[in-house]
Amino acid sequence: MTEPLPYVDGVVTAGQVAETAAAIVAMQESCGAVPWTTGEHVDIWNHVEAAMAMLVGGQVDAAERALDWVPTMQRPDGSWPMKIVAGEVVDPRGEVNMSAYFAVGLWHHWLVRHDIGYVVQHWASVRAGLDWVVSLQQPFGGIQWTPDDELSLLTGCSSIYHSLRAGVALGELLGEPQPEWELAGGRLGHAIRRHRDRFEDKSTYSMDWYYPVLGGAVTGAAASELIASRWDDFVVPGLGLRCVDTNPWVTGAETCELALTLDLIGDHRRARTLLSDMQHLRGEAGAYWTGWVYDAREGESKDVYWPVEHTTYTAAAMILCVDALGETYGHSSPGSGIMRGTSFGPHFAEIGLECGCESERV
Repeated sequence: MTEPLPYVDGVVTAGQVAETAAAIVAMQESCGAVPWTTGEHVDIWNHVEAAMAMLVGGQVDAAERALDWVPTMQRPDGSWPMKIVAGEVVDPRGEVNMSAYFAVGLWHHWLVRHDIGYVVQHWASVRAGLDWVVSLQQPFGGIQWTPDDELSLLTGCSSIYHSLRAGVALGELLGEPQPEWELAGGRLGHAIRRHRDRFEDKSTYSMDWYYPVLGGAVTGAAASELIASRWDDFVVPGLGLRCVDTNPWVTGAETCELALTLDLIGDHRRARTLLSDMQHLRGEAGAYWTGWVYDAREGESKDVYWPVEHTTYTAAAMILCVDALGETYGHSSPGSGIMRGTSFGPHFAEIGLECGCESERV
């Protein structure tokens, strides 16, 4: 029996979700890879996100072809290359955030399909990827971006925190506990909560603002305070979220991610408003434009879609946002809590190695 598709009353219908999932499938390559847009590159993080969205949107075969493709590009050390175009590696650097995210995609598949054989099939790939990621943890707790770049990125590390929780959940499901990942997660969570100044300064980007909450490391009152701290810098009422605080450009994927963040902290009303606001980016056949330039200096173009392309990652973020908010405003899938981490175990024990102390679970 096919699961009913998610929807949010008055914002996005189940039929529109199906149409958008089909739009992602239309850009999927024959090997299963999902590029940013037709002819563009593939990265593992956005590819996995697209697979999750296709699964939620009822495109099970396409979603599993996408997930099955991921291990085919994995290298012996457990990492994945940063950019792949038409099956060819064009940027061979291993990037930690991308190499961690397969764990989230596989756990999401388990929540939706409850196919233990599928989890077993891909567990070794997830385990190798997270082992490689954890091997690049720095003394202060952040994860080094690539083996050749010693900087740590706050957005990426916040997503890795989420991926480690998914990985630990998979290990528990299969009876293969991963205490090293739990320790790494405790150190990483401590760094994200207590030492954000140690990460590379990318504060002009909205993702660095909300991802510590979306990834699950910052919770409770601290999460609400962090979101309040830069709301006016990034949110454009009626249009969505600015990608960077210096440009008059709102982007659909970031808008949906902020909505997911608000859903995580229980602010469902504003989350629904953001999902509604970004629908001006919906194009033909359910595809989504990346962003919208709403103002500009004299002589520059404004009130235009930019870049002039439909992107799979924008469509995917929209579907996952509808699924999450469907719990409150319509209907959702069994995987709707994936970003909230409600199906994971407790948060990792906070471990601050710099002071040799360990606090209670947070």
